Amino acid sequence: MRRRPSILLLALALAGCGSNGQSALNPHSEPARHITTLWWWMLVVASIVFLGAVFLIGFAWLRRNRRDLPVVGESDEFNLGMVTLFGIGIPFVVLIALFVVANFVVMPGTDAPAAASTKMTIEVVGKQWFWEVRYPGRTAVTANEIHIPVRTRVNLIAVTGDVIHSFWVPQLNRKIDMIPGRRNRVLLYADRPGRYRGQCAEYCGPQHAHMSLYVYADPPDRFRAWLDRESAPAARSGVPGERVFMDNQCASCHAIRGTQARGTVGPDLTHVASRSTLAALTIPNHRAQLEAWIRDPQHIKPGNRMPDLGLGDADFRAVADYLETLR
Repeated sequence: MRRRPSILLLALALAGCGSNGQSALNPHSEPARHITTLWWWMLVVASIVFLGAVFLIGFAWLRRNRRDLPVVGESDEFNLGMVTLFGIGIPFVVLIALFVVANFVVMPGTDAPAAASTKMTIEVVGKQWFWEVRYPGRTAVTANEIHIPVRTRVNLIAVTGDVIHSFWVPQLNRKIDMIPGRRNRVLLYADRPGRYRGQCAEYCGPQHAHMSLYVYADPPDRFRAWLDRESAPAARSGVPGERVFMDNQCASCHAIRGTQARGTVGPDLTHVASRSTLAALTIPNHRAQLEAWIRDPQHIKPGNRMPDLGLGDADFRAVADYLETLR
């Protein structure tokens, strides 16, 4: 019976290791593999040092009543040599090796790509608390879900619309800071189709933990079809909720291409119904969650900039009906 709490804690700890698809130890690109390899080597070296220290502590405790050492006996020269070896020699070699590998092997492989080495560019803007994604040369604008063609080098330009953020998709590459007034770049590449989870890695306010994103690596044909759909304006649905949306605060904060809604405060909603999540992966994009988000966004994500619209029940449902047509 006493073992159950320990087993439960161990199970919870193991369940948290990459259970949400956001593990730096499960790389899907060459830059991420460089980082993973470095991490494992650091773990091996640190484990050897730790176990060696534990062994010496245990050995010293067992022989605490004796002044001499096995074989060498009492030798000041040997003691000085051991201190020099373990206190200076080994740390010096390990730290120099780590510096060389990290700065001359890993960094070049994970750094920003050369200007002519990528086939496309994506601009990601970090905001409190969502990601705006733009495709230069196309009108496509989306939020919190980045699509890229698989096995294609993508130049990602990271900027911020307010405070410092940090863009990080652990399975694809290292993190990169988004600093006001600067445009930082990182290579985005996936060697197999899939969905890769990312996260803001710099504390940016009370909803920092709810500022996540997905990167979809699509086969080239599927990606081109998605980009064409995303670049198209919203189709006119004619449902009553469209007028409710345009006549209220919604159109002042959100943009829907092809309509009079041109707000820049919140995410672009032109094709919001095609996304899998809402509020930067906080909730799934299902009808019940969509309507709950419209009714009371502060309950789901306190502190976000979406106000209480003060609409009646029928208007809330009408707006949800309209948003579901935006595919």
